[in-house]
Amino acid sequence: MATVTVVRYKRRKRISDADSPMVFALKPKSGESKIYSIEALAREIETIGSLSVEDVSHVMKSFVRAMKKVLVAGNKVKVEGLGIFYTTLTCPGVELEKDCTVKSITRVNLRFKVDNSLRLANDSTATTRGGDNNMVFELLSDKKNAAGGDGGSPDNPNGSGGGEDGDNNGEAPDPAE
Repeated sequence: MATVTVVRYKRRKRISDADSPMVFALKPKSGESKIYSIEALAREIETIGSLSVEDVSHVMKSFVRAMKKVLVAGNKVKVEGLGIFYTTLTCPGVELEKDCTVKSITRVNLRFKVDNSLRLANDSTATTRGGDNNMVFELLSDKKNAAGGDGGSPDNPNGSGGGEDGDNNGEAPDPAE
């Protein structure tokens, strides 16, 4: 199972309130996640199925075109095991009915509601460890560097500790270590 590296950062409890107390929170380490294209996903699917990369890529591109057509018509698209894609709109309230027209719509958004079978869980707090939808997290800490380690994990022995470029980016050390 792959591990997601997280780092601590300091922010205000209520971000927009300058008088709010400072708190520590976690976020995924920047630069670690990859963006998969249709071609990359097609290569992944080819390794587990009998379809070629070209076949999978063609089907996925056709799926995107068809999905766009359905969504533009104001309908929803349910992808079994993934979720429901749908559109919403933003329209400010107005006092008079005659002023409430389609020209009042300021934004159209694409939304996604995840399917229950895809909901992800933190493996360290999940009731069923090692489940298919569980994510494993590792906290990046400067103490690993101070102890002579490089901050790597068993899945990533060449990983760098201490944040980007060796600085701690305002993260506090892990008190558990």
